[in-house]
Amino acid sequence: MQKNLLIWLSLLLSFNASAKTVIHAGYLIDGSNDNPMNEMSIYVVDNKISEVVTGYIEPEPDDEYIDLSGYTVLPGLIDMHVHLTSNQSSTNRYIESTSLNPADYAIRSVNNARKTLLAGFTTVRNLGDSDAITVSLRNEIVKGTVPGPRIFTAGKSIASTGGHADGTNSLSKELSSDPGPVDGIINSSDDAYKAVRHRYKEGADLIKITATGGVLSNAKNGQNPQMTEEEIRSVVEAAKDYGFKVAAHAHGSEGIIRAVKAGVDSIEHGTLMDAEGMTLMRKEGTYYVPTLLAGAWVAEKALIEDYYPPFVQTKALEIGPQLISTFSKAYQAGIKIAFGTDTGVTPHGDNAKEFELMVDAGMTAKEAILSATLHASILLGEQENIGSISRGKLADIIAVSGNPLKDITNLESVDFVMKDGNVVKKP
Repeated sequence: MQKNLLIWLSLLLSFNASAKTVIHAGYLIDGSNDNPMNEMSIYVVDNKISEVVTGYIEPEPDDEYIDLSGYTVLPGLIDMHVHLTSNQSSTNRYIESTSLNPADYAIRSVNNARKTLLAGFTTVRNLGDSDAITVSLRNEIVKGTVPGPRIFTAGKSIASTGGHADGTNSLSKELSSDPGPVDGIINSSDDAYKAVRHRYKEGADLIKITATGGVLSNAKNGQNPQMTEEEIRSVVEAAKDYGFKVAAHAHGSEGIIRAVKAGVDSIEHGTLMDAEGMTLMRKEGTYYVPTLLAGAWVAEKALIEDYYPPFVQTKALEIGPQLISTFSKAYQAGIKIAFGTDTGVTPHGDNAKEFELMVDAGMTAKEAILSATLHASILLGEQENIGSISRGKLADIIAVSGNPLKDITNLESVDFVMKDGNVVKKP
């Protein structure tokens, strides 16, 4: 009887015991403010990091062993501003709104998500789409149906009539309409509450507003304020009721100031941010997501004849080149910065090119990496789960050849990707 009981206990323990993966990291940048470390061992159990140990610990016979002793190992990267349904680099980008169906965008997003994950970005914020496509994409990635990064999506961006995220801009009279809060278009505080509540109904994770004009919308002004402070404040108050953070697209200084005063969590782009805006952001602790890559891309493409419509070309030449200068000033001013690219404007999978632009503009390589790990996780409100390689965090781990602290462009060629404990790319 006692012998049988011992056998059953042994079997029970074997069923409860989780398989362990042992990773040997040659050089570890763990995503915290600590100094990098040589020759480290990382233990992964199920989908979490169970231990990080100094030295190369010999794996046990039943362990899965991953040898990254010749690589620099980092946390999975986080891009805080992408558009997985968009391919603005496409030559047909301005007729797609009248020629493609939601299913076309959904199929495209699957491929874009895969490219993003294989580039080492294991988490993204998707800041604007339509038809709740990235809500469905997020859910299917969680189920394992398709590969992709962990998605936090805003669903449809909230704008004012004629504003940057009004999808009926520039369409013919037959195709245009007067969309309302259900479609993310607001013109009052009451509209703001309804728009936020509808994003909640759709299953969004956060709210994105367009507080000013934008570059790529086919409208005249790329920087004018397009929401009142009262409207923005109503969005923020409604968002708090539903546990949402609020990201604000804003190029012009007045729109930035209104958004920060109203309590948004982050300013996206911030191109024409002035001293008053920077002071306010530092005081309120508002994050800045710079998207330098998008600014450089549109400024370059605007030099190509007929690449953009006339309105867009003028704005791209005026606004795009100013992002680098603003970023340098914001960094020197001590504003909190989280990594974001606006990929979708640029080709998917090239997200890491943002790092070089940040470093060239004066940010240290270490701070640039932290902006895409620790600081991004804090802005997301997910610092307990992601953003560093430490005990209890989700096992999002990447590896690159070379040392990105010496050459940040090493992050543009990721050799190994583990997301949620699953290896999706091997050296």
